[in-house]
Amino acid sequence: MPENQHHRFSIAPMMDWTDRHCRVLHRSLSARTLLYTEMVTTGAVLHGDRERLLGYDPVEHPVALQLGGSEPKDLVAAARIGADLGYDEINLNVGCPSDRVQSGRFGACLMREPELVAECMAAMGAAVSVPVTVKCRIGVDDQDPEESLFRLVDLCAQAGVTSFVVHARKAWLKGLSPKENRDIPPLDYPLVWRLKAERPELTIAINGGIGTLDEAMTHLEHVDGVMIGRAAYHTPGLLGAVDARVFGEASAEIDAFEAVERYRPYMAAQLAGGVHLAAMSRHMLGLFHGLPGARAWRRILTVEGVKAGAGLEVVDRALEAVRSALALRAQDQRAAGGLEAGEAA
Repeated sequence: MPENQHHRFSIAPMMDWTDRHCRVLHRSLSARTLLYTEMVTTGAVLHGDRERLLGYDPVEHPVALQLGGSEPKDLVAAARIGADLGYDEINLNVGCPSDRVQSGRFGACLMREPELVAECMAAMGAAVSVPVTVKCRIGVDDQDPEESLFRLVDLCAQAGVTSFVVHARKAWLKGLSPKENRDIPPLDYPLVWRLKAERPELTIAINGGIGTLDEAMTHLEHVDGVMIGRAAYHTPGLLGAVDARVFGEASAEIDAFEAVERYRPYMAAQLAGGVHLAAMSRHMLGLFHGLPGARAWRRILTVEGVKAGAGLEVVDRALEAVRSALALRAQDQRAAGGLEAGEAA
């Protein structure tokens, strides 16, 4: 598989979640997954603290910058800044349904203005040498998704865009909260599959409600890529199998213990630079999901990780709790096996 096919599996941009610390943790589990920043508005890029908003660790590559905006001139300026900082892709958000986004005339409400989106994408594409891509919904409110999705994609394709990520749900801008918009509107995966079938020259990735690698592999029979959001955050351990299963790498799967060891030097460097442990450990809470000791892991990181001066010793205590729970389970299993053998005799 060509090295540049990172779009085959990616982690969705998620506000307040996919910050630089989260992305480094995810990179500790998968070398090939395409990572995305949180959405950053053009105003923030142009006038805010760029190091805080756009800074990242080189280990994060491949990493994409997602922008929010609808003014071509501002998007061009922001895209150039992102490209100059070394981001591997510039993505435009045409899917976020929050009130703040609507009032700023960007995000999902742009589904109603496909010509403007295409204008923005053409301008950004002409300004930077890295790929410019679109993340969109299938429609908003009373739009017919078969018309709204295909029209947006076709206009952007005419403007030079070749890669799209489609959240396979409508967004209801009136009456549903952003959280409800992630769950209530029904998913229409076949529509996104058909988009790829009828536009084979385009790179189409699918997003929305995908929770396992088994589901991801099913989608990859129909589209070019899969983007996972909340499942990757709440159960990041699943990412340890991505390189082998999705990208066909010969490397062994990475378990949660190895991921922590890989993340450890980054945590140490950040702690030395004044970053609080909780800023990093909060992204690790689901790492041992489903394993004995997972509750103790979460409790120790949550309770002790927020204390002033908390360091890697907190992570070590949490790891020891998981190891102890695993050892106890193994002991119980051996005892149960011995009992069954005795009964059989």
